[in-house]
Amino acid sequence: MGKGVSLTKKERITMTPAKLRKLDARIKKIRKAAEELKEFSGEIQAVQCNANRILASVKMLEINISDLLEIEG
Repeated sequence: MGKGVSLTKKERITMTPAKLRKLDARIKKIRKAAEELKEFSGEIQAVQCNANRILASVKMLEINISDLLEIEG
C-alpha cells in the first residue's frame, strides 16, 4: 500500500503536514460514517451497496492521503 503515491511539485508546496493530518482525520470520519450507515441499514440492499461504494472510495483516499502520511511520518 502507498507505493507509487506522490504529490506533484505544486501539491508539495501547498500541502503542509498539518493539512495532510486534517485530511486524514476527515477521511477517517467518512469511513466511520459509511461503516455506521452500513450497520444501520438493516436489510436495505441499496444502502448496503452504496455504502460499499463509499468505502471503496474511502480506500482510495486512504491510499492517496493516509498512507502518504505513514510514509512521510
